[in-house]
Amino acid sequence: MSNTYNLKGKKVAILATNGFEQSELIQPRDMLTEQGAQVDILSIDDQSTIKAWDEDNWGKDVEVDVQVTSANLQDYDALVLPGGQINPDVLRMNKDAVTFIKQANDASNIKAIGAICHGPWMLVESGLAKGAKLTSFPSIQTDLKNAGATWVDEQVVVHEKLVTSRNPNDIPAFVNKISEMLTQ
Repeated sequence: MSNTYNLKGKKVAILATNGFEQSELIQPRDMLTEQGAQVDILSIDDQSTIKAWDEDNWGKDVEVDVQVTSANLQDYDALVLPGGQINPDVLRMNKDAVTFIKQANDASNIKAIGAICHGPWMLVESGLAKGAKLTSFPSIQTDLKNAGATWVDEQVVVHEKLVTSRNPNDIPAFVNKISEMLTQ
């Protein structure tokens, strides 16, 4: 049930590092690109490529477009945070990544911040989970609740500009909601 939106002129940042869940970066990137958005892959530690985790083993390499330390938040309309267990766990220990997410939430040009699966760990670390209604992969629901979020088991949950989903099966609805918010 995915609509097609005209995202020409929109720019989306996907923030990830080694160990991102392959489908949760590649599918949203491709779906947003097909709708006309320009999508940049942002990362940390001067990496030129990052390696996916594909369900139970290492997956594809993805080229990094911009380092988070040199990314200009004003260039983007949305931010996407893929999951995987390794990726958000590493990113939440990186002050530049956490600061970028906090600033994205405060920036009026950012219309949506999407986090899927374990990606909402970044919302916990950046303080954005407090008081928000969110979903995630079930194994981190206690972390979200302990951070002050109301956790629900739904395909897509929107709280202000935060868009959260549970797992790769939710990707079409997740991207659809982000696309819709970008065109409002």
